[in-house]
Amino acid sequence: MSAPLLEVRDLTLHRGSRKILDAVSLDLAPGETLALVGESGAGKSTISAALMGLADGAQVAGTARFDDVPDLLALSETGWAGLRGRRLSMVFQDAGAALNPCYTVGSQLATVLRRNLGLPRKEAQARAVALLESVGINDAQARMTAYPHQLSGGMQQRVMVAIALACNPDLLFADEPTSALDVTIQAQIVRLILDQTRARGASCIFVLHDLALASQACDRIVVLYAGQVMEAGRCDVVLSAPVHPYTRLLKSCVVEIGTEALDPPEGGVPGYDAMPAGCRFAARCPRALARCRDERPALQEIAGRSVACWNPEDAA
Repeated sequence: MSAPLLEVRDLTLHRGSRKILDAVSLDLAPGETLALVGESGAGKSTISAALMGLADGAQVAGTARFDDVPDLLALSETGWAGLRGRRLSMVFQDAGAALNPCYTVGSQLATVLRRNLGLPRKEAQARAVALLESVGINDAQARMTAYPHQLSGGMQQRVMVAIALACNPDLLFADEPTSALDVTIQAQIVRLILDQTRARGASCIFVLHDLALASQACDRIVVLYAGQVMEAGRCDVVLSAPVHPYTRLLKSCVVEIGTEALDPPEGGVPGYDAMPAGCRFAARCPRALARCRDERPALQEIAGRSVACWNPEDAA
């Protein structure tokens, strides 16, 4: 097996006295697609921001080796200038907010190419048109002069994908890229990201709420709860027979043919000022033991996946 493209160990992030991420570890292979899933507040987007050097004002610890870069978390802003946009890139959740309303989409796309690749103006313009065509925007030459507000939400997100992939990055973060779009457009954007990254041989980390989408689009999955990893492994293994109680409860919230009733977990995610010392899911877990509140379980290999649980379910 090839060495991981990305190797994150014990990623911990504080904002003031609040511990948002608690010793998160994950691996990503070259060309692999990974889903980060969990409820709101799980820390999914925070992981992406930290690994892109965008967690402003936070105290970040741990290590994140990326290819030949020993530790992303130790980079200065000067060090990030040679990586961000070129080798690592991101499709943000709300394209309408991420795109600059004062510049045309063609100008924004060409600027990325000129700054990162040093292309002359005419070559950057021609390549920008080709990128817009590659993400399915019709009459791309005319769209170059459009401002973001003149495009639909789906077209804005396509422009974001074109900008993110302009320099052929090795790793793309897709942070809830379809949350502001209708269902039909959601499927098109996800397929576009998958097709474009796979054609380039790039790896992709999707931040998602949707387990069904994760199972269809991603190779592996990391289930997070309140900043801790609960379960991680291949999507087909984890989602067909989850062993962590939280993963099982998440799956029970998915509407499937033949489902008679949904069974969402009771309660809510605890506040960051009142987290238990042990497993953060302990207060809501139907299988919690006395030690769960006081002792954090380490990730261990069970039935072909990594699980952090003192009392896991049987894989069945």
